[in-house]
Amino acid sequence: MTVSIDVLHVSDKERAVATLVMAFSSDPVTRWVYPGPDAYLRYFPRLVAAFGGGALEQGTGHRAGDFAGAALWLPPGVGPDEEAMGELMQSSVAEERQESVFSILGQMGGFHPHEAHWYLPLIGVDPISQGQGLGSALLSHALAEVDRQHLPAYLESSNPRNIPLYQRHGFDVIGQIQEGESPPITPMLRKAR
Repeated sequence: MTVSIDVLHVSDKERAVATLVMAFSSDPVTRWVYPGPDAYLRYFPRLVAAFGGGALEQGTGHRAGDFAGAALWLPPGVGPDEEAMGELMQSSVAEERQESVFSILGQMGGFHPHEAHWYLPLIGVDPISQGQGLGSALLSHALAEVDRQHLPAYLESSNPRNIPLYQRHGFDVIGQIQEGESPPITPMLRKAR
């Protein structure tokens, strides 16, 4: 199956966020942070915008087909909106989980490469389109540019089911992030090629 991969524009924000909200609806870490459907639907779209929304302004986000999948890549020198993320976590995460969530965010920051690199904060495929190679197509498309620049790429897998996909695209596990009873997050690095 051939699928078109296209650049996301700022005007695509709503549709891209909707795709990622659908894709992460059963993600172990995301649903640990927002276990109730109401909180998940209310707050996760804002988290997507704060975590990876910079990709839209940079022109480094992509969609597969008619928004069946989306990937938000942050180029070297561009990071998540940490202030917006912190404020959102403070106001939306259950009080008994806040300390753990902030510890996890700190651990995530500790694994980021120090040299220039591409960061993939969010990639996902709508559940009705999963298993059709769209995630792989999104990865291949962006990694071609990463390789043209001879830079490393970094991500954190919040779902252990996705680790083999990332490994097939050259990412290696470099540790584990976990706090208390949280599900594990797996930081992964793809060396420059």
